[in-house]
Amino acid sequence: MSRTRVHNFSISLDGFATGEGLSLDAPFGHAGQRLHEWVFATSFWREQSGEMTDSAGDVPSPRSGNHIGAGVDDAFARLFAPGIGAEIMGSRKFGPPGWHEDPEWRGWWGANPPFHTPVYVLTHHERPPLEMDGGTTFHFLDTSPKEALERAREGAEGRDVRIGGGPTTVREFLAADLIDHLHVVQVPILLGRGVRLWDGLEDLQDSYEVEATSSPSGVTHLTFDRS
Repeated sequence: MSRTRVHNFSISLDGFATGEGLSLDAPFGHAGQRLHEWVFATSFWREQSGEMTDSAGDVPSPRSGNHIGAGVDDAFARLFAPGIGAEIMGSRKFGPPGWHEDPEWRGWWGANPPFHTPVYVLTHHERPPLEMDGGTTFHFLDTSPKEALERAREGAEGRDVRIGGGPTTVREFLAADLIDHLHVVQVPILLGRGVRLWDGLEDLQDSYEVEATSSPSGVTHLTFDRS
């Protein structure tokens, strides 16, 4: 059976995966982009976004100024796509609060989203599937995590399913014991408010083999693999 995976999921030292006050102009609320600076500094990100790198293929870290584009952060970031046949995401990842009231809203990512697979959006406001360029089709489901995973596995055609976020969705899948591999990136900042990942998941580590890898960028990559 295909595996369920989470990749490149950033949290603060106090466990918040997004800030308070999400809006169209602030997709991560008061956190801004601080949780994701580590990935913006990777060669992987620059390749995906079409930005140029230096002659060594590296880019400077926004926090440290060191050239780390091809280092440990880049190695982890590149595991995002291989073997993935579908993604499941929560409503707040697809759009800002109230997006369902705008029939023209097509997600944050433009005409060619970075998924290139079927994507299943968990929402109480279902709508017809939305076909985008590059092989991405958004499907809107009002269902449980277990049933959503069954649908996603059908769409993935034997490949793995990525649980894309946000924190509430990842937490619900963890609570339902539906995630096989979890990659969390702990960023050395404190947010103080927002939406936390770990609430209600006491003793989660007992179900996984956990490894920690430190990076020169200052982040720590935590991987949880099903025991």
